[in-house]
Amino acid sequence: MSPRRRGEPVLGRTEYGSGLRVVTEEMPGVRSVALGVWVSVGSRDERPAIAGASHFLEHLLFKGTRARTARDIAEAFDAVGGDLNAFTAKEATCYYCRVADRDLPMAVEYMGDMLQNSRIAKADVEAERQVILEEINMRDDDPGDLIHDLFSETLWGDHPLGRPVLGTRNSIASLGRDQIKRFYDRLYQPPHFVIAAAGNLRHDELCALLERSMETGPRASESLAQRARAGGDVPAPSGTVMVKNRTTEQAHICVGTNAYSRKDPERFAFGVLNSVLGGGMSSRLFQEVREKRGLVYSIFSFHSMYAETGLFGVYAGSTPARAHEVLSLVRKEMDDLADGGLSQEELERAKGHMKGALVLSLEDTGGRMSRIGKSEIAHGEILSVDELLERIDSVTRQDATRAAHDVFGQQMALTVIGPFQPDAFDAAAAGPSSPSGDLTVAAHAGPGIGSP
Repeated sequence: MSPRRRGEPVLGRTEYGSGLRVVTEEMPGVRSVALGVWVSVGSRDERPAIAGASHFLEHLLFKGTRARTARDIAEAFDAVGGDLNAFTAKEATCYYCRVADRDLPMAVEYMGDMLQNSRIAKADVEAERQVILEEINMRDDDPGDLIHDLFSETLWGDHPLGRPVLGTRNSIASLGRDQIKRFYDRLYQPPHFVIAAAGNLRHDELCALLERSMETGPRASESLAQRARAGGDVPAPSGTVMVKNRTTEQAHICVGTNAYSRKDPERFAFGVLNSVLGGGMSSRLFQEVREKRGLVYSIFSFHSMYAETGLFGVYAGSTPARAHEVLSLVRKEMDDLADGGLSQEELERAKGHMKGALVLSLEDTGGRMSRIGKSEIAHGEILSVDELLERIDSVTRQDATRAAHDVFGQQMALTVIGPFQPDAFDAAAAGPSSPSGDLTVAAHAGPGIGSP
């Protein structure tokens, strides 16, 4: 690894006897701090009967503690011009803020109180229940948003990774205060917490603030074994089709399959490949489907990584009459990449795109906090930026072609929202491609989570 340059941010890490971990990146050239509390609890940790509990709990932690009301919390951050927010994902929930460096003690105190001492009052549960039902309605009104939840369900069915983060109308309507409180008491414990901060701070000073505001236990004299979510059984890609009939102006299409997990070394090769296929304006899909043929406004590919597997997909929105043509072009580009059609010029451009995007994402404290927080909670280690750049640079054409063959050669799931009959895509179902490029027929899936 190359030596640290003068003025380069300094990483710090402390683990406590309670299991709580603290990771920091000191950036003395700024006047702010981004602080995040990452909780290794997400929608995959829920039983079907309490689907949506993690997201429901995220809402409730802003509603007040034993010592402070929701208004007290909001006014404290507004008074210093700070931002306070949160999000829930399949494997983690993150509560984060951004404040001026002088206001870090206040942020630590208030966020520690929210995480450990929230009231979870019955009246707040009832009020937020309606808010979350409206959030589900908002998602269902936006096909470009809804299709991603439907696609996970199509690909993985009843597996925990296939369920939506928001839960369902039925599960949210039936969730009781006592169920949410038990979920909170059981899982919101120090072993599941990673505190990540980046900005104008000192690691030891942040640790001292946390020790006054949170249950930490003593600092470990040596780092305990680094932990990352072990995951579970790898869900098999279904190879099925879900068609959601809606009177829409566009057909919204998602096609994809399993990909590499966040711990698989092949994820770097597939990241480069994903960039070639649909990662930017020079990508194959953008150029072939939008620029040359004008069939879509939006088209892109994506790779989401989880503990035991990953999700690869392509999204496109087109006129319904051209949906089959768009799908055929997408699969044609996948087949060509799997057959070794990747050029050295494409490879180098994709690597440059990935490296540039990585560096640009770290130009603010929030981006840096997110990087180290995600790395610690997902991997149990933090790779330096230089190490990440080196791993991207080391990807060869053979590496990318092998990744394309491995991923694109699997059964693929297909989800479509638009004015179509249920069997409209059965003749071009999304199984693995045949040598001629035709698609094998797969089973038709039943109604999805968006059904009334």
